[in-house]
Amino acid sequence: MKGGGLRIYAVLYLVFLYAPIVLLPIFAFNDSTIIAFPLSGFTTKWFGELADIPALHGAVLNSLMIAITTSLLATTLGICASRASARYAFPGKKPIMGFIMLPLVLPEIIVAVALLVVLLALGLPLGAWTVILGHVLICTPFSIAILTSAFANMDRSLEEAAVDLGETPWSTFRLITLPLVMPGIISSLLISFTISLDEFIIAFFLTGTEPTLPVYLWSQLRFPQKIPAVMALGTILVALSVLLLTIAEYYRRRGVARAGGKDTGGFL
Repeated sequence: MKGGGLRIYAVLYLVFLYAPIVLLPIFAFNDSTIIAFPLSGFTTKWFGELADIPALHGAVLNSLMIAITTSLLATTLGICASRASARYAFPGKKPIMGFIMLPLVLPEIIVAVALLVVLLALGLPLGAWTVILGHVLICTPFSIAILTSAFANMDRSLEEAAVDLGETPWSTFRLITLPLVMPGIISSLLISFTISLDEFIIAFFLTGTEPTLPVYLWSQLRFPQKIPAVMALGTILVALSVLLLTIAEYYRRRGVARAGGKDTGGFL
């Protein structure tokens, strides 16, 4: 009885969570500007209209630049922090790592407002780099969570053997460590890219005159005639996010298997 009730709860929860995502492509292919049932017909014209919106193209390019830069910076910082956390003991290690991981539990709107106040107090103009700063702040903990597992599951004797054979610490890291944790690095890059590409709250507060894609989409919701095109673009973004998360999870599991560690769960 308990098991049956738990299954019913799980099904209802998944329906509640994913029903809006399922409805998104349905209305994206609907031949009507009114988002309601019954559907008027099947069409792909809303996807074609995306090619005729210059402001959308600028927002996409801006988001891609921010997401790529964020993923590279967050993963680089994640490699350094995860390496230190998994390999070394130093005073205040747990409080320091806990402080770094704090953005995982803080509401994004609090982080966004705090960053906005600090940046304005410093006199820095809002723009793409301020958004990157905010995205790196929230993506780095995710990168650390992924890479710490990759470093912890790696056999330390391989590095020790390389040093005994005459390799320097840097060459050991480059030739031995990096190839072994590369699946985790790829996973971190993809997850950070996806989070940055889809993030709205921090981008809304910190963006300047060049909005990111989520901010642009939000601005278009005020115009009912443009909502079908927004639905079409949303469908593409959901498909891209699912694809990237699937690839990231594949490389995460591949890294765990290569290191011979135990898989304690992931994104999928």
